[in-house]
Amino acid sequence: MSMIIIRISGGLGNQMFQYAAGLAISLHNNAEFLLDLSFFKKCDFGDTKRDFYLNNFNISGNIAKDSDIAGIGLPNMTKKDILSKSKRKLFRITEYFKPIYRKKIIIEPYFHFCPDILKIKKNCYLSGVWQSEKYFKNIKNIIRKEFTLKNEPNIKLTNWIKIINKYNSISLHIRRGDYINSQKTNQFHGVCSLSYYYSAIEKILSRVTNPYFFIFSDDIDWAKNNLKIKSPAIFAGGNGIADYEELILMSKCKHNIIANSSFSWWGAWLNENKDQIVISPKEWFNVKNINTSDLIPERWIII
Repeated sequence: MSMIIIRISGGLGNQMFQYAAGLAISLHNNAEFLLDLSFFKKCDFGDTKRDFYLNNFNISGNIAKDSDIAGIGLPNMTKKDILSKSKRKLFRITEYFKPIYRKKIIIEPYFHFCPDILKIKKNCYLSGVWQSEKYFKNIKNIIRKEFTLKNEPNIKLTNWIKIINKYNSISLHIRRGDYINSQKTNQFHGVCSLSYYYSAIEKILSRVTNPYFFIFSDDIDWAKNNLKIKSPAIFAGGNGIADYEELILMSKCKHNIIANSSFSWWGAWLNENKDQIVISPKEWFNVKNINTSDLIPERWIII
């Protein structure tokens, strides 16, 4: 049986994008789907320390072993050095003239959607972020099923869901954390301004009757001190709820205001309200040379 192995890295939102893209490719090829988790032994490139979070969901992918990676047929390579600079250079030279979908190691060529990835027909190892629903939109129902909680919600989470269901709820996510605390991350990502959030709130107020805002943030104290909303609002984040549970709570709201964060992107994407309104920031990165044209679904509102 053929194998599709995808490298899982980064925070929860990134992990979900990688998993979803890999699962779609494996199902298309009737291939075994495996996850390389070597990133979490030591976060690469001085990245913020991350943990593997997908095991909190009902995922079907299995963990790759060294023998699985060797089984792809990569000559003289192990999981330890598969993405080293020297090995990358070697494979880029030897496979330069091959179409990307015929390569054994596929490194994401650019940030926007790469349609050739969907032409893969053999064993391969993929590394990238794959941040577009175009990779997995055709299996959206499967993805939504796999990204449900593995364990039954505890009482605290159940109570939050009841409150969210009671109102015309809008999740509003403020991403700070490493976007503020890490100079490198801040220079790359930046943060959404308060003016963005106030514009998004006005957009919601013009379209939604009796809205009730649920504020989520990794810096809930900052949000309480700086975000002033005249409409009913409750600060739902920072109450001893795990990150992956907060993401599920965002998906239970009727509408969503997201940050420039894959975390709240998924909170909005998993929302199954057929009348859902999603507000997204136009500027996703501080750097200007990244093509984000395939990141935000066409049905969402960009401001």
